Amino acid sequence: MECFSQEKDELVLGFAAARGKKKNYKEFFIKAVVFPDFSCLYFTDQFERAKKNSVDLFDQLMDFEVVGVRQFLNERCFAINFEQGYSLVFKMYGNRANIILFQHDEVIDLFNSRIVADKNLRISTLDRPIDQSHEAFLAQNQDYRKLFPTFGKVVNAYLEEAPVTWQSIQEVVYTLDNPCYYIIRWEHQLHLSLLPFGEIVQEFQEPIEAINAFYVSYNKVSSLDREKVEILRKLTKEKKQTELYLKDAYQRLEAIDSTVKNEEIGHILMANLHQIPERAEKVELFDFYRDHNIVIKLKPELSPQKNAENFYRKAKNEKIEIEKVMENIESREELLRSLNLHIENIEKAEHLKALRNYLKANKLVKNASQVLSYKELFKRFEVEGFEILVGRNAKNNDLLTQQYAYKEDLWLHARDAQGSHVVVKYKAGKKIPNSVKESAASLAAYYSKRRNETLAPVILTQKKFVRKTKDLAEGQVIVEKEEVVMVEPKLP
Repeated sequence: MECFSQEKDELVLGFAAARGKKKNYKEFFIKAVVFPDFSCLYFTDQFERAKKNSVDLFDQLMDFEVVGVRQFLNERCFAINFEQGYSLVFKMYGNRANIILFQHDEVIDLFNSRIVADKNLRISTLDRPIDQSHEAFLAQNQDYRKLFPTFGKVVNAYLEEAPVTWQSIQEVVYTLDNPCYYIIRWEHQLHLSLLPFGEIVQEFQEPIEAINAFYVSYNKVSSLDREKVEILRKLTKEKKQTELYLKDAYQRLEAIDSTVKNEEIGHILMANLHQIPERAEKVELFDFYRDHNIVIKLKPELSPQKNAENFYRKAKNEKIEIEKVMENIESREELLRSLNLHIENIEKAEHLKALRNYLKANKLVKNASQVLSYKELFKRFEVEGFEILVGRNAKNNDLLTQQYAYKEDLWLHARDAQGSHVVVKYKAGKKIPNSVKESAASLAAYYSKRRNETLAPVILTQKKFVRKTKDLAEGQVIVEKEEVVMVEPKLP
């Protein structure tokens, strides 16, 4: 129904369940991203197209029916096949990823026109039959990579944790063919995996759910702070309720559409009044709408004409119900679009100020007092007039260090142990006394795995010497310059 791009290296495909039935059949979208360093799909029932900077693509496919999906043999590419011999091939080749429109065996158009070599591809040559027998494995000097070129880095690393044998290869192939789905962290990066390898972040049974969660996780730049979590929980709950209502409403419309209409039964009865016996509980009459006989249940206490009037009354109520359901569907779809837009924008927010401005502008909070202040986000202490903030967990630690600590603030953390980030807020023109540093260090030790030690080592440094790179897990940082003190873990 739609095919467009509004971001570089991103293509959105919109599908409907049937032609000309957009009101009765839910749409869904596939967003394909083919960045040089990341290729992925994302599936969603809702997608708001931007009013600007959006361009239609592959218009040859408009209103064509999907006839199948094809996975090419031993290749990192697949195709959605359409009527009239069209195929949209997704070539997931790392930094040469592309989406290519074929008709029969010839390239019609390229999504990424810069990869000019793709114009010479032929769909008939994309399958790569490879002998993957035990004999072939031995003939290749037991180099399994030549037999299974699409395993990829994660699968290869999983296999090579132990000596690779023919049996271990077959076990992996069986698992890949009958998978669970995992989001894993391996070599400091998130991966979607069919194998339980590395640090398992999430596990799924359904592939669509898994790839959507992976896409969102991979693209998340910063952690959701407490304010985002609270508002997203509320919006997500409302979204689920709205989706359930729409599901029931669509099912009701489809049920009405698939059955013989009450008005039609009334017409059939009126056309055959002379053939209907008095006090009959049912009658078989010719259905001139469908060109075959139909059995109609009757109320025996009513005359044939009164039975027809009864069906006309039901038809009138049915029309009123359909109109009401359609009206409710329209309003709920608008609500769902709004909720999805809010959820998407809130998830994208990287700074607290921008988040609060968005919530106020869209009336998602009644007043400013409903927005949490930093005093509620973190544990807070005051020693000799200096404010000390303590992170609550790994995400909260990142929030404290990355958004609420300034370069002149004092930053503390228990050495070589999991624990809270602690920040002493700098006061212009005032040096932080040693007694305040000691109290803050005791807090850092107390809110760490070293809480039960008699004396614990704690790192002190200015915030400007603390940095975080994208490959680090939540709560992890790099400290470039530090001082270590020994303190007793305790509260001030």
